[in-house]
Amino acid sequence: MIVGGGFGGLSCAKALDGKPVDVVLVDSRNYHLFTPLLYQVATALLTAPDVAKPYRAIFRGSPNIRYLQKHVTGTAFTRRALETADGDEVAYDYLVLATGSTDNYFGNESLAGATISMKTLGAAQALRNHVLACLERASQADDLDERRAWLTFVVVGGGPTGVEYAGALNELLHLVLGRDYPDLGLDLARIVIGEGREYLLGAFSPRLGRYAREVLTRRGIDVETAALVTEATADHVTLSTGAAILTRTIVWSAGVRASEPTGAPELPRTSAGRLEVDDHLRLPGADGVFVIGDLASVQSEGGELPMLSPPAMQEGRYVARSILSAVAGSGGSAGPFEYRDKGTMATIGRNAAVATLGKLEFTGFLGWTMWLTIHLYYLVGFRNRFAVFFSWGWNYLRKDRPIRLITDMEPSAVTDELLDLTDRRHPAEP
Repeated sequence: MIVGGGFGGLSCAKALDGKPVDVVLVDSRNYHLFTPLLYQVATALLTAPDVAKPYRAIFRGSPNIRYLQKHVTGTAFTRRALETADGDEVAYDYLVLATGSTDNYFGNESLAGATISMKTLGAAQALRNHVLACLERASQADDLDERRAWLTFVVVGGGPTGVEYAGALNELLHLVLGRDYPDLGLDLARIVIGEGREYLLGAFSPRLGRYAREVLTRRGIDVETAALVTEATADHVTLSTGAAILTRTIVWSAGVRASEPTGAPELPRTSAGRLEVDDHLRLPGADGVFVIGDLASVQSEGGELPMLSPPAMQEGRYVARSILSAVAGSGGSAGPFEYRDKGTMATIGRNAAVATLGKLEFTGFLGWTMWLTIHLYYLVGFRNRFAVFFSWGWNYLRKDRPIRLITDMEPSAVTDELLDLTDRRHPAEP
């Protein structure tokens, strides 16, 4: 039983495909989501099907993998069963918990109501709707200050997600302001990144963080470092530097915490809610249970592994090998899990990105092409790769983002009952 079909869970399932085990992949959503490109959905460059693929399509030809759409609410380790939101129990022999992460507001839950997330596909589409609606409202406003407020966008968090979104949003505004909106000049728009650390991209070296700041500043984006959010409302945000910014859009990308489905408060966790595991990724005290991805607190030479897709994928494949070894009766995995760092990268916008490969660091156009290549490679499905490549090429050559639709989804009793609505957040109507 694999709970969660993110990068870790999907890698584990693929490694077990065609092997002498029965696999059930459980997820409340019926698709794998390529989260690194969510910000491009939110900035009108890609569509939802470009970054997602249904599990049933992925494993259509698999003889031993089934998909089950359920929301797991707890685990009964002694009975080896999962508890679900609809009251069912699903038995397992081996369990892989790979439920990923959700937004972390660091104890200030009031921020959840005033900010817009980009953690799910629905949230990214809602953010796109919100930004496009802000442009429409700005075009109808008579007061200059009101126009500026509608066209001021604050991004909280200067990690990869925040930097990538700010860069892409800046390109969108340069595309439409003055053209689609001839009454709105670029001088009215403002994008602000607020980062609590001293430099951007904290997972990278300070040199790369400084490079990212230089590029963003050169492109007209305001960067506020060593600045925490002290207050956020529907019409303004206040930073610890004393800056008060009138805005209708506050995008939250300042941190994540583990999304933990066990319902067992006695399990040891880190401050980010991650479950502590042994060096074989097993959950202590729970036979046959493995934890991977953002949910697992895995120690390495440099400390705890980050909440990124590369560790999750390697952990998923490792756990699959461990399960197959145990089923074959050879006593479990050959050795403890060892993470092989193959590098980290983030894009800042057109022709600019940062990348690390071991001790090597890359910036500019070279880093950008590396980022494009790696992300295309890891997308699931040929159709998705082709569609994303075409959209990127069209945008690069034509400077056009055609998916500028303000859409809405009608409620459905059937889908609402199936979907986990607790982590789907939609911004208020502008």
